[in-house]
Amino acid sequence: MDTIFALSSGAPPAAIAVVRISGPKAGEALVRLIGKLPRPREAKLASLRADDGSLLDQALVLWFPGPKSETGEDCAELQLHGGRAIVAAVYEDLRKINGMRLAEPGEFTRRAFANGQIDLLQVEGLADLVAAETELQRRSALGAAAGSLSREVEGWRERLLTLSAQVEAALDFEDEGDVAGIDRTFVASVAALSVELRGALAAPSAEVLREGFRVALAGPPNAGKSTLFNALVDCDAAIITPIAGTTRDVLLRAVGLEGVPFTFVDMAGLRDETIDTVEGIGIARAREEIASADCVLWLGPEGEGPEDAWEIEARCDLTERDRKRAPAYSVSAVTGFGMDTLKRALVAHARTAMPKPGEWALGRRQRELIQSAANALADAISLSDPLIVAEHLRIARGAFDRLTGRATTEDMLDDLFGRFCIGK
Repeated sequence: MDTIFALSSGAPPAAIAVVRISGPKAGEALVRLIGKLPRPREAKLASLRADDGSLLDQALVLWFPGPKSETGEDCAELQLHGGRAIVAAVYEDLRKINGMRLAEPGEFTRRAFANGQIDLLQVEGLADLVAAETELQRRSALGAAAGSLSREVEGWRERLLTLSAQVEAALDFEDEGDVAGIDRTFVASVAALSVELRGALAAPSAEVLREGFRVALAGPPNAGKSTLFNALVDCDAAIITPIAGTTRDVLLRAVGLEGVPFTFVDMAGLRDETIDTVEGIGIARAREEIASADCVLWLGPEGEGPEDAWEIEARCDLTERDRKRAPAYSVSAVTGFGMDTLKRALVAHARTAMPKPGEWALGRRQRELIQSAANALADAISLSDPLIVAEHLRIARGAFDRLTGRATTEDMLDDLFGRFCIGK
């Protein structure tokens, strides 16, 4: 197996550049650079020297012999001064060692997974943690990366193994007198586990947490959508003119409000007829965005917006405006009137779709597998043939194994680990 190395800190120049090394020749690399192996897991200040004896850098080095390391292999870490030339020189020296190469994206994490240091649920949590931009994203991803969902799934799997053992014993020894068959509490236990799984499916969506609570601003042309959009995202992202139909395409902007991730969507104004082909395409896309939004702010005539849309009376600073009898919120993006109230309401509404402290969010893959296991258990309850019951329990176990990565496909792993940077 190759030994890999990569920069795991930010791109130079920087105060410090951290180079990670993992694989069977990690120790050899350290001996080559500093002359000996330092004591395990203790930072040591050392002079790094090239093959010809010239000084590369003064750096802190750490040695993590496997399997007690992040990847489960022998690992080393070099905390260099963060100049480009220093990193390049160290890279060049490491490349001279036969069997050493630059790591691929996510390869350190993939090796940790392959060596049983983390499971697939923790990998997904780690990917989300690296990408986290808001406090809610950080908290949720940190819990998943630390194994909160993994422990829950492992508990379900252990209970299922016990139930499966009862069925297998009944099948294997049904003609012998020392096994009484399936226990009378078996059906109740399977039903309880199935109900628990269905309860877990009520967890918030990881996609909403990852991509942001999607808020679409909708209404007819020249209703003030782009002006309100700019005020919500706090920048001049959308072009504003008095000309109706200025916005032709969908404009997205991700922001964080009070630690909650949002994606605000500005779009073409809605009208039934247009002779402009480009505007017609924009209107079609706008309707698609409205259908997929988590919340719609309706700036058009009262009562004509999508079901459950928030009635917004925009431009409330103008004397001549289309007034609404019972708007949810009256705002002026120009003067700022009502904007803080609207933002607070959006944050409160979005929090209902986000995980609370201590909760985890479920991604699409995770939700589908838990649903598969719950369905298999529900089917098992309705059956009387122990052989078919055992098969449904096996299906549920397979879903749990795919959740944690005990059973998975290379294509799925390639896609997942490709989300990481090279040094992760």
